[in-house]
Amino acid sequence: MFTRRTALVACLFPAYLIAAVSTAGGQGVVLPGVGPINRSMAGATVGAPLDAAGAMHWNPAAIAGLCESEIMFGAEFLYPRTEVTSTFPALGSGSDDSNSGVAVLPLSAIVYHPDDSAWSWGLGIYGIGGFGVNYPANPGNPVLSPPPPAGVGAGAVFSRLALIQIAPTAAVWITDHVAIGLAPTFTMADLGLDPGFFASPDDADGDGFPSYPSATHARLHWGIGFQIGLYYQSDGPWSFGASFKSPQWFEKFRFNATNEQGNPRDLELKLDYPMIVSVGAGYRPCDWITWATDVRYTNYNDTDGFGDPAAFDATGAITGLGWRSVVSAATGVHYQLSAATSVRLGYLFTENPVPSDVTSFNVASSPIFQHAVFLGASQRLCGSIMVSLSYVHLFENSIRGPLETPLGPVPGASVQIDQVSDALAAGIHVFF
Repeated sequence: MFTRRTALVACLFPAYLIAAVSTAGGQGVVLPGVGPINRSMAGATVGAPLDAAGAMHWNPAAIAGLCESEIMFGAEFLYPRTEVTSTFPALGSGSDDSNSGVAVLPLSAIVYHPDDSAWSWGLGIYGIGGFGVNYPANPGNPVLSPPPPAGVGAGAVFSRLALIQIAPTAAVWITDHVAIGLAPTFTMADLGLDPGFFASPDDADGDGFPSYPSATHARLHWGIGFQIGLYYQSDGPWSFGASFKSPQWFEKFRFNATNEQGNPRDLELKLDYPMIVSVGAGYRPCDWITWATDVRYTNYNDTDGFGDPAAFDATGAITGLGWRSVVSAATGVHYQLSAATSVRLGYLFTENPVPSDVTSFNVASSPIFQHAVFLGASQRLCGSIMVSLSYVHLFENSIRGPLETPLGPVPGASVQIDQVSDALAAGIHVFF
């Protein structure tokens, strides 16, 4: 017999997936949805909760609007394809694909409605974003050619940022129609960069050609923040919501590096996750149709690391990525084909946070998509168990800009980044 105690124990089981998370692409570093149901609605859930993970992530108050207590767990498999092309006078041009592989994003969430209580409680553990590339060194592609004096580039370029969030959540109905919610958020980050362009290059071997250190030897780092939300359910078909997600304020990232002679060198980097404000509406004209639309503002401009100006300081270190804040809009339709089967369709548009003139600063950090479509379906296997699947296609997008160096842009040289991605997500839901 499936009991509430069994559900709580089962919720902890997929936590092992934290160790398997890789990288993700989203609205910049932000993943636009969590879990197969929320993903297939393009992330739209602030005013129309459909599942535990999506409601908890985008609007903590919306968990009060779920019809049943629910536990869910699963994973998403993201396959990004990124290409960098560069041109340099007298050297020609070349292109290389990033061998990024398939990223795995974990998912575990539970929402519990106690009997005869206005309160709802939740706990979510899931991937919320990241980025990553793995470019080979290539003498025929100027930006990936060997560093001076053998070439004009950086050689092989690698990056990995993976973000896992833990969100204990509470929501309460304060009137018959209005619920409020609150969640402290704890985010774990796995960051590696090679070369570490944020650090000053050194010339410890005295050959007159400084080089950037590798920034890959680091522990996991932690950030903290909070989210608050408001959910309104009318007596009619409409519902509305709003939420505020604070920045995730991370401790300084620290790396054990070496200089050109192999002697120890300590590196530090300040990097946070952006503030996000969301509003959304839901419309249920009948029992088998739910339409949802969300609009979000992601504040990269004031986020340490991402929003800092993209430039070289006097030592040759990069001062920031130069990202701009973006607005995105998501809409999705849920159709209940029968008591056991449902399907969903969603569409997302987001502004690109990476301006074209800072392309060369973002060769290692280039989640640049703008349009995406989402498909999904769910099937009840019995009264309390359901499985869900979703598919995501992020349409190809490109940016192109000048090739920047510590001495300024190189006349006639350019860098272009092209990216397209697909993803599959699967999950199991148990209602109790």
